[in-house]
Order: sequence, then C-alpha cells, then structure tokens
Amino acid sequence: MNFRLIFVMDLLDGVVVHAKRGERDKYVPIHRFSSIVTSSDPVRVLEALKPREVYIADLNRLMNTGNNRPIVEDLRARNSDLTIMLDYGVKGMGDLKEAVAADLADKFVLGTETSSIELLEVASKSSSDIIVSVDLFNNEVLTSDTRMKIEPLQLIKELNKYPVRDVILLELNRVGTKSGIDFEFLARAVALSEHNILCGGGVRNCEDVSKMAEIGVKGALVATAVHDGGIPVFTL
Repeated sequence: MNFRLIFVMDLLDGVVVHAKRGERDKYVPIHRFSSIVTSSDPVRVLEALKPREVYIADLNRLMNTGNNRPIVEDLRARNSDLTIMLDYGVKGMGDLKEAVAADLADKFVLGTETSSIELLEVASKSSSDIIVSVDLFNNEVLTSDTRMKIEPLQLIKELNKYPVRDVILLELNRVGTKSGIDFEFLARAVALSEHNILCGGGVRNCEDVSKMAEIGVKGALVATAVHDGGIPVFTL
C-alpha cells in the first residue's frame, strides 16, 4: 500500500507538545502523554521514532509569540534523509522566501489559518514545493480571508486552479482526540480534488489508514495514534 504516514511534531517554546482540539493554551509536553518517548526534546523524539517524513508546525510562529527556527535548522542539519514538511505560519511572500532561502524544509505548508488566496496565487507559481492545509474547525474553514471563508468542499474545488503538491484536510477539532474520521467527507473531497488529499485529525489506528487508502486518500498526518500505540512506530 503506497500510503504516506506523516509523523507530526508540534513545536511550542522549544519542545514537542501534544496537540488537542487546537486549544493551544492547554498543550502539554509530549512526554507527559506518550507511551513511546520519555523526552519532549525534538531531537530525541526524532531519534526515537525515526520517521521517513515529518510535518513540523511552529506554533510560536502561528501564535505570533516568537519562533522555533533554530530548532528547525538543527533538525534539518541532523536528519539529511528525513523529508520535512513545515508549517511556518507563512503570512506573506516575505515569510515564504525567507524559509525557502534558509532551506528549512523540503516542502512548505500554507495553512488557511494564516495565509490567503492572494498569497497562494503568487506562491504556487514561484515554488513547486507548496502544500495547502485547509484548516477546519467544526466543518468550517478557519481563515481570515473572505475568499477562503466558503464551504470546505467548494474551497477544495477552487484549489484545483493552483499547482500545489498536496492538499491537507486538517480537522483541528479532531486533532489529538482519536475521535475518528469523516470518511464520507474525505471521499467527496477526493472526488472533487485534482490534488493528492492528505488527512489530519482523528486518526485512530491502522484500520482507519486502510479505509482512507481504499477511498483514495494518499496520506495522513499522525501523532496521537503513534504516541499511544494505535499505529506502530515501525510503519512510519
């Protein structure tokens, strides 16, 4: 099965945290939750899990409370064989150019929470390594751009205009909850999209992974299910 399991590390104030429902003020260091790591140091977490692909979210950048750039640079230098997908809270082309020039990652995520259609139009023409994250909360697009504040499936269809690598459907209200996946919604998204669809939020186990693969989803962002043993580390 050619399905991508993309391990997620959320960085906040220099450590990996356990994300749950997008309630960032309640996030705790990952070692307080995990059954497989005893440290929340990003270097130690990657050493323990050895994933092939990782999605890193710089939560300080997303929250306008600083950044974790030195840590991302260190992880990049230490893990030359690791494919890194980075959400750097990009709000404009200046942010994106800075991150690309510094070679912080292999792929860069433009999330609806911080970006805009205008930025996507420019960025997707200037780089082939752009991924769009459709950030959702209770089935609504999380965005401040009125052009993106539309029904999720309509936005997914609109994204067909842009030459991006993948589209992530990130259901923040499901993140960290293992509450399950809306397979019907994912199937409709796959049918509408001309891009690879990746799922984030609610993944529980390998059975969920198999079901997603069956309906045409190409990959999933996973963290909680890995840390509690629902998805074995060796599958990453």
